[in-house]
Amino acid sequence: MARGELRIFLGAAPGVGKTYTMLEEAHRRAERGTDVVIAFVETHGRKHTQAMLSDLELVARKTVRYRGVELTELDLDAVLARKPELAVVDELAHTNVPGSRHAKRWQDVHELLDAGIDVLTTVNVQHLESLNDVVAQITGVEQRETVPDAVVRAAGQVELIDMTPEALRRRMAHGNIYRPEKIDAALGNYFRTGNLTALRELALLWLADKVEDQLGQYRADHRIDTTWETRERVLVALTGGPEGDTLIRRAARIATRTASPRSGGADLMAVHVIRNDGLAGANPATLARQRVLVESLGGTYHQVAGADVPTALLDFARAVNATQIVLGVSSRGRLAQLFSAGVGVTTTALSGTIDMHLVPHERARQGRRGRRMPAALSRRRRIAGFIATAAGLPALTGLLDAGPSLSLTNDILLFLAAVVGVSLIGGLWPALLAAVAGSLMLNWFFTPPVGRFTIAEGANLLALAIFVVVAIAVSWVVDTAARKTRQAAQAGADAQTLATVAGSVLRGERPLPALLERLRETFTLDSVTLLDSGTVIAEAGGPACTAPADADAEVTIDDHVTMLLKGRPLQASERRIVEAFAAQATLALRQERLTAEAAAAKPLAEADRMRTALLAAVSHDLRTPLASAKAAIASLRSDDVDFDDHDRKELLETADESIDRLIRLVTNLLDMSRLQAGALGIAPIDVGAEEIVPRALDDLGPPGRTVELHIPDDLPYLHADPGLLERVLVNLTANALRHSPPGRPPVITASSLGPRVEIRVIDHGPGIPADRWDDVFLPFQRLGDRDNHTGVGLGLALSRGLTEAMGGTLTPEETPEGGLTMIVSLPAVAAR
Repeated sequence: MARGELRIFLGAAPGVGKTYTMLEEAHRRAERGTDVVIAFVETHGRKHTQAMLSDLELVARKTVRYRGVELTELDLDAVLARKPELAVVDELAHTNVPGSRHAKRWQDVHELLDAGIDVLTTVNVQHLESLNDVVAQITGVEQRETVPDAVVRAAGQVELIDMTPEALRRRMAHGNIYRPEKIDAALGNYFRTGNLTALRELALLWLADKVEDQLGQYRADHRIDTTWETRERVLVALTGGPEGDTLIRRAARIATRTASPRSGGADLMAVHVIRNDGLAGANPATLARQRVLVESLGGTYHQVAGADVPTALLDFARAVNATQIVLGVSSRGRLAQLFSAGVGVTTTALSGTIDMHLVPHERARQGRRGRRMPAALSRRRRIAGFIATAAGLPALTGLLDAGPSLSLTNDILLFLAAVVGVSLIGGLWPALLAAVAGSLMLNWFFTPPVGRFTIAEGANLLALAIFVVVAIAVSWVVDTAARKTRQAAQAGADAQTLATVAGSVLRGERPLPALLERLRETFTLDSVTLLDSGTVIAEAGGPACTAPADADAEVTIDDHVTMLLKGRPLQASERRIVEAFAAQATLALRQERLTAEAAAAKPLAEADRMRTALLAAVSHDLRTPLASAKAAIASLRSDDVDFDDHDRKELLETADESIDRLIRLVTNLLDMSRLQAGALGIAPIDVGAEEIVPRALDDLGPPGRTVELHIPDDLPYLHADPGLLERVLVNLTANALRHSPPGRPPVITASSLGPRVEIRVIDHGPGIPADRWDDVFLPFQRLGDRDNHTGVGLGLALSRGLTEAMGGTLTPEETPEGGLTMIVSLPAVAAR
């Protein structure tokens, strides 16, 4: 059975028309003869959306009872049993009621798809998991219902329902999105023009990335190797040499100046090609520093492996759809270029439609004169090879001269074996000496006329020439193999050291000290010091070096940062790996500084979020009581209407209640500010719960008289500020009254538990899931609502702050048979 196809309608914000467009598509499919059912659609009271449900079959929702409240959910079994061709399922990111088959609605959708049913669904960009924190930073509202990006990316079709911020705000003002009482708050907060513009950009960019993935998949499926210039990408090739800095900056300037009709600029990418044998001579410290430079310029760094550098470079360029490649002019000498064209020339010849930039630099045309090929074998091995040549060849000559007579061919083969043996012992130069000496001995002792450096027959001359050539070739091959073996062993040791370093750093909480300590241990140093413009910023061991003159070795990382090592001088073979350590230290230093900057910015961001939420909430909660009080007072002052005593009393009560509400709101805000500033005055005394709790209930007016109260007579005194404790109980009880079902009022009990007194405020309302208990104590949250338009939501946050300021705790607990219990625990007094 074929799997169903998923089509998602993506929006930047509520109200852009996702559900309406989805229902339009459902009608079109039904008119074409497709069997369509409405599995779940949330109209949010919008009449135009409600009208679109006509003429479409609706599958009845499933009613689920949770914590005493009846909720409706998608009836998955009913849809599967109905088995339509197409099911319409709204709100992909929705969280199902606990106890449902699946925790998330997108999992329900997956089961429908597995059953071969096509699905139409909707999602807003703020519900995408990868963008959750970005949206929270922009809007000040954290979205708790999210859907993994992979689910949306896997959809067969994702259609963006786009609308300009101005048009969406007009739609909001006309009452087409929210109820009238929410419009002003929404327009002034979540639906601000800046928020909507940012969300729209996020949606467009996210969809552009998905389109790019689809394009890449299409090109791969159809084996399209040519570059399609849908987006400008500048790729700079790095060799690990010092010229890379020049190339990166030139590529960044090209990317900045390159105008793209779709993106407005070009992407910057850097790539280093590693030879498959892993023996390339790139400096890891230089590459690490250049990676930092690329990323600081807004680019990305990549490494690929390949046997042929031009081919690997072009394969990568075509895979990422690069439109321009920046290469350095070859630093190889003219003689070397006679035998090989070089990477730049070869890449240019094979680049096809990709634009090539060959950039000159200081090292261009300087050849490789400064490079010295490392010895393949140790000095002891080379000396042993010369000794073997000096002793072995005369010995072989004596044996052949004294033994039975052999043909010249056999003599040549024995001398060739001797040369190979010398090359295995001492490498290239002893083997070359053995080849020359062997040819002379063969000529003098075994080639007619014997005893003279002349050759009578041309065939013997050819044999000796072949001997010399083969001997030199074999010596070269053996020496090259030995050199690569040594390089591979060194590379393996370096890699093992770096892997050990990386593991120790990753396991540590502070990477920079761990890195320096590992460096000190690895190379048995007394101390390692990192200086920034002469100032010690990190050290391991001791005492720290404060100047290069105090150190045994110095590694310059950049113009400002230097690493000083004390204990012993570094060998030439060790400096390479130490430079890699230094490059990693730079990255660790950068990471620590970024972390410190982020930590310093976090309080500012939190304050900004609080300020945004405060404005969002206060704009509504201040307006409502002000409007009520003003309306009541204006009515009383009006001469147009004559009010009787009952009406006058009612208006005065309305004004009084509204002003009391304002006073509570302003008092809460001031106390929250004092709590955060640490300036709240507290005067704790020994007081009885039977005194405080009734006063708190009296403050609540008539609703407070419905609360059941159970306080034992022998309850110990508690140590608290009476005024603050009363405020805490008022907030908690008001919250319990608001969520209690009719006929089941809240209950307040008190008891002693060891050295503490616990006051419990119990309600039997819908309750809160345990994983969201901490959320209700966040300022400006109302039972985890996703917006702040329905009230300030300071009560529980303030209550916890006041309780903790008095040395107590405020914790939630599940009420048996459903509901929420708030427990205030305060120190008890030993005796009354």
